[in-house]
Amino acid sequence: MTNLMTNLETDFDLIKGWFEHLHRNPELSMQETKSAQYIADILRSFGEYEVETGIGEYGIVASLKVGDGDQVIGLRADFDALPIQEDNDLDYASETPKVAHLCGHDAHTTMLLAAAKYLAEKKSFNGTVRLIFQPAEETMQGAPAMMKDGLFERFPVDAIFGMHNMPGLEMGKLYFTEGDTMAAVDNWEVEITGKGGHGAMPELATDPVVAASSLVMALQTVVSRNVAPSNKAVVTVGAFQAGQAANVIAHSAILRLSIRTTTPEDRVMVNTNVRRLIHQQSESFGCVAEIRDGVPGAVLTNSAEETKKAAQIAREAFGDDKVSEEELAYLGSEDFAFMLQEVKGTYCFLGNGDSKFVHHPEYVFAQDNLLVGAAYWVALTEGYLQ
Repeated sequence: MTNLMTNLETDFDLIKGWFEHLHRNPELSMQETKSAQYIADILRSFGEYEVETGIGEYGIVASLKVGDGDQVIGLRADFDALPIQEDNDLDYASETPKVAHLCGHDAHTTMLLAAAKYLAEKKSFNGTVRLIFQPAEETMQGAPAMMKDGLFERFPVDAIFGMHNMPGLEMGKLYFTEGDTMAAVDNWEVEITGKGGHGAMPELATDPVVAASSLVMALQTVVSRNVAPSNKAVVTVGAFQAGQAANVIAHSAILRLSIRTTTPEDRVMVNTNVRRLIHQQSESFGCVAEIRDGVPGAVLTNSAEETKKAAQIAREAFGDDKVSEEELAYLGSEDFAFMLQEVKGTYCFLGNGDSKFVHHPEYVFAQDNLLVGAAYWVALTEGYLQ
């Protein structure tokens, strides 16, 4: 690991430059035209990879075979940004208004690019590594799109691995959990339609804002009164949009919901109750509701064998004090879950220390972790493809 870290540190200015470029130039899910081109250009500059682009619209797979080994490992990173205005005084802050990398996907991609450079130069493994750069994780579209476009048929792997930085966990420490680790998510858009009118004459209108406001409060009972306290679930109304003027009663209101559950049974029950409340609450105010489903999620389940193997490789590389196998489970969601339904593998967390949480306007990725993440990818590849 000493030689590995030393080599990576030699390239730190280059690696940091990739990260800062991506951070300055964020692109939303399924709009990552320039980001995809930037990543592909860097991969091609290494001169060793077979680089395929346009998989599931913007996805990229870079493959490198060394020696005569027949094992194939897949390493995945995401690269879409969020529709949030960054509130950080950084010299590399987002230059795109209301769009920013506030989840660390720019760092995830940079870590995999750094590992790609090292692996291409050293070729210290025996087998095939496939680097999978995925768009649109935030909207749960990217993994399904790449898979629908034949990801695992065109680029088969024996096992696949993912990683995400995690604020609140010890800086630079890797965390591995067997089994169910992240929640299924259902993202819905709900439009409640009433009858618009003048703000001075509510009796001539049917106010969808009042109906939607009542619904927001009613939805808070779905988890608290229906999900067993030993289980985890959450119903979040992340957006409420209606009207433009104080003296106008809007004709309709839109709510955007994020529904997260950790068991198949709870998912069915929670979604059923949310649908019931949406329609009945709206009707009780004389309004009608339309529900537009987004891409349904899945529980992220790490396979035991690959989790143990990855954790052991990490221990050998970083030491026992930098690896944890305590059970961690988050209500956050990941479309990497779809990949794990098709191929065995595991998804770990890299501690980002005491920073603002992901999706916060003041979140900042700890740049020292760029080397840690890259070193993990290299160690995992070399350990898996011996």
